[in-house]
Formats: sequence, structure tokens, C-alpha cells
Amino acid sequence: MDTDAPELYGAPPLGGWSRRGFVVTSLATGFALAAGPISAQTITTDTNGLVAGDTKIPTSEGDLPAYYARPAKGSNFPVVIVIEEIFGVHEHIADICRRLAKAGYLAVATEYYARIGDLSKMTDMPTIFKEVINKTPDGQMMSDMDSTAAWAAKNQGSATKLAVTGFCRGGRQTWLYATHNPKLKAAAAWYGPVNTPDTDIQPHSPLEIADQLKCPLLGQYGGQDSSIKVDDVKAAAAKAKAAGKTVEIVVYPDAPHGFNADYRLSYRATDAITAWNRMLAWFKTYGVA
Repeated sequence: MDTDAPELYGAPPLGGWSRRGFVVTSLATGFALAAGPISAQTITTDTNGLVAGDTKIPTSEGDLPAYYARPAKGSNFPVVIVIEEIFGVHEHIADICRRLAKAGYLAVATEYYARIGDLSKMTDMPTIFKEVINKTPDGQMMSDMDSTAAWAAKNQGSATKLAVTGFCRGGRQTWLYATHNPKLKAAAAWYGPVNTPDTDIQPHSPLEIADQLKCPLLGQYGGQDSSIKVDDVKAAAAKAKAAGKTVEIVVYPDAPHGFNADYRLSYRATDAITAWNRMLAWFKTYGVA
């Protein structure tokens, strides 16, 4: 969808991305092992009035597993691409899709790391980063997100009303996808790191290319997040605004990283509800509703 993708996100190796068999061919049920212990305040959204479940996203190298949800009645729904945390497309991300479907969207979350490892079965975050996250090319993820958008447009979703949202590492990918796909109408990044190391396969941080955003972006961050410097986020927003882009950064002063993750101890209900409603309003303001 974007001709400058090879320059910004790293060109694919000769012969394309790896065509080895996928490690993950179907989604696991429940929560990822590394995400525990699971909190008693976990939110579970029902499927009443929805069509929801597992699906496959066709790519040039095979099918990626994914979860989707949409209203049972109607068609041509506005689309939200949901990008997973470092724990994969587990129950929390599926529930996010159902919540969006209750609000009238076709929401789809693809397991973008399926080629490399099964995040649901890994037990610690350092291993997840070392063995999976840091080995996944940004260019490949951008291509897979394009494939996800194409699937949505062929499965009762709108081809013109397209948004993206992501959490944690998915927040970083939200920033990047918003610089990649000119068809996006809006983006909402939740506590996504913007100042990440450059590597051959992840060649640019969101901070470096924030001035190339192609849609309005809402960033929501915790003031007590020890893993992300608010000054870095503000610097990315300033760079984007200097280039004439629309960015709004909201910092919740008392919130930690992962404040929307209701299944974890980091959950902050008041901030999460406020942020959720702010995201929906952002989508509506910029034509994804």
C-alpha cells in the first residue's frame, strides 16, 4: 500500500520473507502464560449480537491466524486493526475485539508473530523479546497489516473507514503503521514505546519517522510508566506537529504501563474507561464510525 515501505521499514531479503512453516497455525485459548497471574477484575465481553471467532489472514507466505468480531447485523462496518501486546493474540486481545464490535466495528487481531514463536506458551518477557519480538522485521509486520486490512475489506468491512489501535509493543507498531498506510483514517496507540533501538530488520523508531504520519494519531500513556519516557513521546508528537501532522498525546498521571490491561495488576479502571471512550471519540472525529 505504500511505495516507501522498503526504505522505512527494511527491505525484505532476496526471495522475500522467510517461507518456513509457521510455528503457530491457530490461536491458543485463555491467557498467555507470561501474562499471569490473572486478576479477578478481568473483563469478559459476551458475543450476544456479534459474529466472532478465529479466522485466517492470507499472506504471500501462507495464512496467519487471527481473531475477529463484528456486529451480527449489517455490513460495510468501519474497521479497526487491533495489534497485540507482547503476549500475542490471547483472551484479552480477543475481548478488545469484542468490545469494539459492540461499538459497531469489525475488529480483527492477527497473530503477527506466528512465523517465529508461540507467545502464549512463553513464560517470561526477556525470552519473548529476545526470541520473538526483536527477530520480527518491521517490514514484514507492515505487509501483514496490509493483508489484514485487505481481509477485512473482503469480509463485510469498509475499505475506506480504517483505523488501527495497539497496546504495549503493539502501540509502537501503531505509530509505524500510521506512517505506512495512507488509507488509514485514524490511529490510537496505547503506551507504545517510541524510542526503540535501530536494527537491520527494525531500522527506524517511531520517534525518527513521526513526521511521516499519514493519519491523525492519539497516544495514551501512563505517567508512572517506568519503561517509556514521557519526554520521548512528547518529542515524537512535536516532530509530527512540526510537519503539519495531527497528534494528541494524553498522559494519565497516576497510571502505570499497561493500565488498560484489566487482567493484570497494572489495570487502572477509571483511566482505562476514560481512555477507551477517548479512543472511540477519536475514531468518530476522523471518520471511522
